[in-house]
Amino acid sequence: MPRQVIVNADDFGLSLSENDLILRAFEAGVISSATAMANMPGFDQACELSRHPLLEGRVGLHFNLSYGPPLSQAIKSRKNFCNAAGEFDLNLSRYCLRLGSRDLAAVEEELQAQWQHCLDRGLRPSHLDSHQHVHNIWPVGALVARFAARHGVPVRLARNLGANLSVPKRIFKTLFNHRLRRLCGATADYVCTPADLDHAAPPGHGSLEVIVHPLELDGDFGDASLAPGNSLTQVLHQRLAGVPKVGYGENGRRFVLVEFGDVH
Repeated sequence: MPRQVIVNADDFGLSLSENDLILRAFEAGVISSATAMANMPGFDQACELSRHPLLEGRVGLHFNLSYGPPLSQAIKSRKNFCNAAGEFDLNLSRYCLRLGSRDLAAVEEELQAQWQHCLDRGLRPSHLDSHQHVHNIWPVGALVARFAARHGVPVRLARNLGANLSVPKRIFKTLFNHRLRRLCGATADYVCTPADLDHAAPPGHGSLEVIVHPLELDGDFGDASLAPGNSLTQVLHQRLAGVPKVGYGENGRRFVLVEFGDVH
């Protein structure tokens, strides 16, 4: 069994209903971490909720380059990222290995804007990941990892567990994750979805992050990766019973994982 598990709910701040669902999942002890979308309608409320004792210090930034309006100007004119109306409409291959200097500068400006938007509303992100895994694109990932290192926070690795990872994908993700670790530092050792856990046993060592997108399920919680009607709560219990749920914590520039339920 893994030493500890981070159960992170993406899309905090997407809407008021999503915020309510994530708060209830925290209260139920199903999740131990979340990441917020700084350019979405529910973001201000998410920042207020992040001061709840269960959430404090356990909310990161869900960097977004693929949905909604940007928070900075330069990226609006970059065709790889935005449409003619200046809204995010990602037009970049997942296998892209290089970006021009103007595109890279625009991405970094947008990342800084989303980070600053968190700080301006009293949320200091505990870690970084991204909507639709856009930081898994090679040049974007390097930029995000360097940014995270400058700000002293971890960044999520690319998903590295799951039956549907082909040999070429495993090779790419191994190289990509090695680069993220080299650029940024410590993070969880393994990353998967609830569906991955449902199909196979978890790793036998290290730390694990489970990426969740909770759904309503008759007084329980489902997940977007699971078959309709399947319980997220049950999958986590069956596969990870007794494994401490933790959130990302910070101690200077050395990253530590803090147990869920601890209040700083």
